[in-house]
Amino acid sequence: MLNAISTTTNFIQNKISFVPEVGIILGTGLGGLVQEINIKHTIAYSEIPNFPESTVEGHSGKLIFGELGGKNVVAMQGRFHYYEGYNMKQVTFPVRVMKQLGVQHLFVSNASGGVNAGFEIGDLMIINDHINFFPEHPLNGKNNAELGPRFPDMSEAYDKKLIALAKKVAAANAIKVQEGVYLGLSGPTFETPAEYRMIKIMGADAVGMSTVPEIIVARHMNIPCFAMSIITDLGVDGKIVEVTHQDVQEVAAQSEKKMTLIIKQMMQEL
Repeated sequence: MLNAISTTTNFIQNKISFVPEVGIILGTGLGGLVQEINIKHTIAYSEIPNFPESTVEGHSGKLIFGELGGKNVVAMQGRFHYYEGYNMKQVTFPVRVMKQLGVQHLFVSNASGGVNAGFEIGDLMIINDHINFFPEHPLNGKNNAELGPRFPDMSEAYDKKLIALAKKVAAANAIKVQEGVYLGLSGPTFETPAEYRMIKIMGADAVGMSTVPEIIVARHMNIPCFAMSIITDLGVDGKIVEVTHQDVQEVAAQSEKKMTLIIKQMMQEL
């Protein structure tokens, strides 16, 4: 894996003119944050050695380099998912490359289904913990000590200082935010009512098909992480309705401006 990481990193470094400090992974329907970036370089995933290609509608498949909130950033406009047929090492490969490029903080966004009865469609949820229910772990196999320890600690998967900063920024801008636990499942089906009840019983507030593997790999490399979900549908008894991918994208797009404002101002204060 180290050879692949080095090959990809060298290719990208030959295309860009600065060192990114912050990595950003944009979820379904959330690519609009890119409009706030003062873009210096754009590279299509299809051009990058060893990169998978995003096959999901709402994921553009581009690596964006530029400036946001006074920080040099690299943003994934579209991520990779286990349900696309990629293994977990492929899904998380870009996070490995981000670290080698110089990234010191990782910001992740996603669209998710809320199972907390206090949530509403369109809410922003700051993730303070997660439950990993993916069938494959991204750290399976022989560990490479150059990347991180065999048994990485996950007692603070989501950085408490970044969470506090996000709450401060949200309050200053009168933006309502929720906080809770995200449970990661493989998808690609949306959950059944019984599965939503199970997820709630297990202690989660929202459920989705991403984020957890990327956070695990980032923490393996000791990168502080922040993540935010947009609640695009509800898995709450009495509020469950038929959901399409189009519905998810539309709700995400409506709430994206608030999320973008929070992330941009967090960058300014990092």
